[in-house]
Amino acid sequence: MANERLRALEDVEKEIATTLQCAGTIILELSKDKHNASLLDRQLVQFQSSVNRVENELSGQIRYLTQVATGQPHEGSTYSARKDCQMALNRAEYAKVKLGELGRTCEVMLEQQQQQQQQQQQQQQQQQQQQQQQQQQQQQQT
Repeated sequence: MANERLRALEDVEKEIATTLQCAGTIILELSKDKHNASLLDRQLVQFQSSVNRVENELSGQIRYLTQVATGQPHEGSTYSARKDCQMALNRAEYAKVKLGELGRTCEVMLEQQQQQQQQQQQQQQQQQQQQQQQQQQQQQQT
């Protein structure tokens, strides 16, 4: 039984290495100018399945250790709920950052548009002034 548990933990360690390798491949591919979408998809699927296998095996190990350590049946864990909550907070923070970036980008674009409009108005005013001056000069000449 103990040997099986140790072998399972060794398998988890290998799965973690696979997960890190997939993550590295994904990051490397994303750093390229042209992404290979099929490679990214395959690596993502492998990454997700590896993470799920690691999580399931570690959860099983934790349940076993909890039962052995207390001598009582396992009553449940809040790990999954805490993890879900933390992931939701991380996603919310990421969305907040991205919305802030989007807001700043919109402000910059709006400022540029306003500057262009001001420049166009100034050019139109200059053209009108030049036309008025030309008309005045023509009237003075006649």
